[in-house]
Amino acid sequence: MADLRELHSIHDVRSAANGDALLLWAAGDLPHGTRVFTLGEASAVAAPALSCRDRLAVTGPADEAADLIRAVLPQVGPTFRPIGDEDLIRGLVTCVPELEIADAFGWMQTEASTSRRDGASWLTASDRSDIARLLDEAFPNSYARPDRPGVRRWAGARDESGTLLACAADAWSAPSVGFLAGVATAEQARGRGMGTAVCSLVLDSLVIDHGVAALIVDSWNTAAVSLYRGLGLSWRPLAAARVTDR
Repeated sequence: MADLRELHSIHDVRSAANGDALLLWAAGDLPHGTRVFTLGEASAVAAPALSCRDRLAVTGPADEAADLIRAVLPQVGPTFRPIGDEDLIRGLVTCVPELEIADAFGWMQTEASTSRRDGASWLTASDRSDIARLLDEAFPNSYARPDRPGVRRWAGARDESGTLLACAADAWSAPSVGFLAGVATAEQARGRGMGTAVCSLVLDSLVIDHGVAALIVDSWNTAAVSLYRGLGLSWRPLAAARVTDR
């Protein structure tokens, strides 16, 4: 079996990631607590509190990825959830007895401008209460929240009376992968293009600043998936596993 290696330079991490946007997002600029491991052709990034979860992004051949996860989990701890391509994660669960499937969802990304941002603008600190109200009403389970660590800025769209009806955040972005989160549209504004506009504004900014814009979306959320596809984002099926209580 190949030897486990831990990488400490961002140059080595980018080389090991081999352009995989999920790993590059998880690695970021190697902030405090983030650890990167390789074993053979498999790589894993342990990123604490990334988008409100301890995530263990993994890629590589199934057999080497399984060996890597077995070696890494005792070092990083059971709160870290392996996340990667759905087929890979489902294979890991069959090979690593302490793991079980936690969820399946999608990674979507783009490297191109959407150019559909008319009607949206960047919000300021004075808009935080409006953002929180909209999220409470339209997306109470949002990980992105005003003033939450890693959430950098918000875009929004208002109606003629000034009521905030749609929002989206630049949150947990990495140097080479920008990340969209906190997308919410008030029920009475759906179908009016406001959600498309705020997403477009954030995505276009992320592409300019980072080269790639990405997000994670639930597979069952067909309306959101359709919106993002309409903005030119590609779909990649992912899954996450967790350490069982057994």
